Amino acid sequence: MHIRKTLSLAILGTLLLSSCATITPEERRAADEKTCLSYGFRRNTDALATCLQRIELDRRAESRAFRYGDDPMMWGWNRPVIYR
Repeated sequence: MHIRKTLSLAILGTLLLSSCATITPEERRAADEKTCLSYGFRRNTDALATCLQRIELDRRAESRAFRYGDDPMMWGWNRPVIYR
């Protein structure tokens, strides 16, 4: 009985976590646009487009840094030592 209860709680927790982890591209775009509008940019302007582009470029850079281990907090642990 105890194992079944624990397993049920683990499955429920996994379902709850997985349901809130995904965001559609449309939702991401709306959130980015809301952010840029909160900075004072106006709709249908080049400045808004630039703001949106910078947010996307920053997101991609963070993804690359995470993927390739370029996190400055981890530089001391997994970087090669170079002697000159």
